Amino acid sequence: MTGSALLIRNRSCPGWMGDLVAGITGYSERSGKASVQSEPASLVVPLIISFRSGFTISLSTGPDGGEECTDFVAGLTSGPVRIGSTGDSECIQIDFTPLGARAFLGLPLSEIVTRLVPADALLGPQVRQLRDDLCATDNWQVRFALVERYLHGRFTHAPSPLVAAAWRCMVRAGPCLRVERLAAELDVSRKHLSRQFRHEIGLRPKTVSRILRFQRSLRMAHLAGKRADLADIAAASGYADQAHMTREFQSLGGMSPRALICQ
Repeated sequence: MTGSALLIRNRSCPGWMGDLVAGITGYSERSGKASVQSEPASLVVPLIISFRSGFTISLSTGPDGGEECTDFVAGLTSGPVRIGSTGDSECIQIDFTPLGARAFLGLPLSEIVTRLVPADALLGPQVRQLRDDLCATDNWQVRFALVERYLHGRFTHAPSPLVAAAWRCMVRAGPCLRVERLAAELDVSRKHLSRQFRHEIGLRPKTVSRILRFQRSLRMAHLAGKRADLADIAAASGYADQAHMTREFQSLGGMSPRALICQ
């Protein structure tokens, strides 16, 4: 989560987390002003534990007002996420990679895709104890240490070798790797790979590839800033043309490329 009037603390993940956790972040907001922001589609599964007021989250593109959440896990989604805040929030966010979420939660991510699930429904009383311990201190270094202690030794449900290999190949190769070629490299049919991947990760390989390409393009655009040449970025990212990239930004990010650069 990002936005104005936020104090953000990022924690470097220890080496033992490998490619299981993408980041651990602490957020504090004391603006007192309600706000709504939009986060583009990403490939992390966040566990969020709140110490003050919660959030209103919508994972759909419809007009619904969203769900009020405090401690929760958000499944992957192929569209933007709307986040409403009261302006008086404080939380810690653990961003699992899909492989890490599969290993930590112990269930196929297809069961939580495009869903918000209360943390204790998935993780039991231990996560409630973690929340109590986190609330008992305002020292962020202590909070991060408590989270690392809680996570250690809990990644016990490994994904299938096929899905783990497919995910790592896609991340290494980026969006240029076609699903047909990936299946051939893994010596399985495209249909079998897509079915198994969607079951364990929650999204199809083709959708993951779209999000990888979108995120890569967005990083390039942010680096270039307001003077970004969108046609060049579209070509470098493998889009058919700038119009194709704009459509993908609207679908996955909820805004035009220029709007997302300035966000």
